[in-house]
Amino acid sequence: MNIVIAQSGGPTCAINASLGGAFREAEKSRHIGKIFGAFNGIEGIIDNKLCDLEEHIGGWSDYELLLRTPSAALGSCRRKLPDWKDDSSIYKTIADNLRKKDIGMMFYIGGNDSMDTVAKFSDYIAKNGRDIKIIGIPKTIDNDLCCTDHSPGFGSAAKYVCTTVGEITSDSTVYSIPSVTIIEAMGRHAGWLAAASCCIRANGESTPHLIYLPEVPFSNEKFLSDVMAKMKEHRAVIAVVSEGVKTDEGRFAAEAYQSGQVDTFGHTYLSGVGKYLERLVASEIGCKVRSIELNVMQRCSSHIASLEDIRSAEAIGAAAVRAGLDGKTGVMMAFVRESNSPYKYRIETVPAQQAANSEKFFPREWITPDGNDVTDDALEYFLPLIQGELSPILRNGIPMNLTISE
Repeated sequence: MNIVIAQSGGPTCAINASLGGAFREAEKSRHIGKIFGAFNGIEGIIDNKLCDLEEHIGGWSDYELLLRTPSAALGSCRRKLPDWKDDSSIYKTIADNLRKKDIGMMFYIGGNDSMDTVAKFSDYIAKNGRDIKIIGIPKTIDNDLCCTDHSPGFGSAAKYVCTTVGEITSDSTVYSIPSVTIIEAMGRHAGWLAAASCCIRANGESTPHLIYLPEVPFSNEKFLSDVMAKMKEHRAVIAVVSEGVKTDEGRFAAEAYQSGQVDTFGHTYLSGVGKYLERLVASEIGCKVRSIELNVMQRCSSHIASLEDIRSAEAIGAAAVRAGLDGKTGVMMAFVRESNSPYKYRIETVPAQQAANSEKFFPREWITPDGNDVTDDALEYFLPLIQGELSPILRNGIPMNLTISE
């Protein structure tokens, strides 16, 4: 039996570690023959664009480089499959292409929308007499996948966010004049990444002074009041804001600064809340102010990846292969946290349908009553996920990446 591994959705620093973990575990099994990689997610299987991964991950040095390579080495996609009961033609193409290469297991590494693909395709297979196992492997920097304690990719993104907040804090305090710095973090409906900026406080920092998440309604008036109150205590005020903060009416706070365009899953492209709030502070308070949008650096800064994130991504990729060999299908692999200190978890399977097209929100009980900060419970949850470093492999002083080309 051959297998195929594909990557989907937004890339992360750890998605290639899950690819590597699945690849290494598959290599050990006498029940598995060829290990294929599909280019650009499900599109690669539809278009029959596969590669033999053993030709690209030849030895240990390639594997170690893969672990340190950001983004999706096989490429990605954001393709929403139709309901197979309405149109099964694309599903037949996928199944036929897998059968032609004797592929009996498919592993799909992705987030909420990717689990939609896993759920739909496994349902089609079950109802149409095909013998193909389909396993979802979680990933997302947003940490909003349901049914799992955390998602691979989040720990490294969180480490980047809190490190960058620390560096910005140092930079902002060099002048004697009052200032406000607004840092915009990713997070459409769930504020996990912005909340993770609190981790710098474990090292004695007081920043960020304010944190705003989509889980709590946002108001311009409250924001300005909060900033002015903090300016009485600190010369340089640092605020971290999720890109998806919304008003009481459920509208994105920076809607006027956004394009309104959506992706294939109907998600609005977000950015601009930092710039919006910068102009608001400049207009209403009149102090020195700047906004910083962290943008894609949150998901591709592998030079400061969390070792815990990379190792757990490897582990869940390997566990997915074992689950497939045990006969599991239509499931997503999931972490279950057993303790914070010492940090312990186990890996289980959950129905992919439970994670598909749903979101795990930041707990309201971990947000302070006034809605502009997070509690120590959040810090205890985050800290284990950002531990350890994976030193980059350098050439000419620059980190190297592994390339898998068609």
